[in-house]
Amino acid sequence: MQHPRLALVPGEPAGIGPELVARLAQKPREDCTLVAFADPDTLTTAAATLGLPLRILPEDARAHAAGDLCVHVVRNAAPVHFGRTDPRNAQPVVDALQTAARACLDGAFDGLVTGPVHKATINAGGIAYTGTTELLATQAGTDVVMMLANETVRVALATTHLPLRAVADAIQPASLERTLRILHEAMRGPFGIDAPRIAVLGLNPHAGEDGHMGREEIDVITPVLEVLRAQGMDLRGPLPADTAFLPAKLREVDAVLAMYHDQGLPVLKFSGFEHAVNLTLGLPYPRVAVDHGTALDIAGKGIADPSSLFAAVATCARLARSEIAA
Repeated sequence: MQHPRLALVPGEPAGIGPELVARLAQKPREDCTLVAFADPDTLTTAAATLGLPLRILPEDARAHAAGDLCVHVVRNAAPVHFGRTDPRNAQPVVDALQTAARACLDGAFDGLVTGPVHKATINAGGIAYTGTTELLATQAGTDVVMMLANETVRVALATTHLPLRAVADAIQPASLERTLRILHEAMRGPFGIDAPRIAVLGLNPHAGEDGHMGREEIDVITPVLEVLRAQGMDLRGPLPADTAFLPAKLREVDAVLAMYHDQGLPVLKFSGFEHAVNLTLGLPYPRVAVDHGTALDIAGKGIADPSSLFAAVATCARLARSEIAA
């Protein structure tokens, strides 16, 4: 089977991304070839801070030994001081993301792994930025769905970063149907599940309790599920969120669709935050991100846990191999 080639973007240079990449480089990978889109000086400094070897190689080379890392050079605009962001480096962060993603769209790479970015700093740098998921979706011209996953559960989101007051209005038949179609196709495609079983949560407590606690389940969610079930999808729900994550329930499904961010993600993070990853479904290539922030308070101290980045690379490599095989 072909060895997938993955683009890797460390993210905010003053955060923990560069040191996590330096740790990742210490073990040559057997499941993929990695190329970091970053400033090599920042990566070298991060490795030195940790007391780790790092040998920067051209992007078309092959990493063989511990500490080897192939790099597509994207220079920072200002000196990097770990723990202190600089808005002058906002444009290089966005450039690295867009360049790596464009390389995936052009077929030069089979998948994209991204580290944490600092949204406030990017906006302070004069770039209107709501998130990497939105950036990649706009570039690719596709609708996408955010899904977080660990070894226990996969949780996709019908809405993402909205105030709770706005969630109910955002759950509309067209958008919900689109989200379920993207989720279903991703489970069948890259994840290789022929007949995916998807649990769909209700919005209200007790899934509305027959309309006594809200009518979104009756007026919006159930009609969409009925249409898609008639087309062959295995959709369970709408289910009360307080019992849908019981272990016995999770064993019966392949993914869960939560109606809003904090309905599903606290359960996922409690069940295994360190190994959780963030996937963008619906892009023409696999994209997997770490499930943590820039952690500026510990950047450069050598104590950041690399588990999520390791899991993100392993997940992206597995999905990319599945797409290559298809």
